[in-house]
Amino acid sequence: MGEFVMKDIVNKQGLAGAFHIESSATHTDEIWNGAGSPVYPPARAKLREHGIGTDDNELGVSAKRARLTSRTDYDKFDFIIGMDSANMRNLNGIFGGDPEHKLHKMLDYTDREGDVADPWYTGNFDATWRDVSEGCHGLFRSILTDKRFSKELSQFDASSDDSFEHSDHLTYDDFPRG
Repeated sequence: MGEFVMKDIVNKQGLAGAFHIESSATHTDEIWNGAGSPVYPPARAKLREHGIGTDDNELGVSAKRARLTSRTDYDKFDFIIGMDSANMRNLNGIFGGDPEHKLHKMLDYTDREGDVADPWYTGNFDATWRDVSEGCHGLFRSILTDKRFSKELSQFDASSDDSFEHSDHLTYDDFPRG
């Protein structure tokens, strides 16, 4: 779910070309006989409920298959986000630590601590949507305000000559409130 929420956010900001967003499993539960599972149907339904994975905003949902995180992923990404404590333990094990401080929990980018609600156990896709949406919006804002990325992001902002002025350019901010 997180991959597609984040893709939706950057797409709506006109910044899809500045990001490479990809999800992967930290264990083999979603990999069967060497093939990854598709997006879980109730998760796919929740995405569609929010206009993601539809004909006019597909974002690769229908083609997505789970893949296992590999050690080489550490060098490919600036941020590696785990949904819960088990993901974080698995990621640290796969990568042999986190010397560049790339590993973060999704809820680190919200005003709450803890783990994203896992609908596999809770059946509550609304809670998972809230956690993932808030976390992705928070992560996106964090990236926009990080000076390390301002030059790269400014290439995608026609109205800015030196840096991306995040607060004036955000659109479609559908942060859950209340």
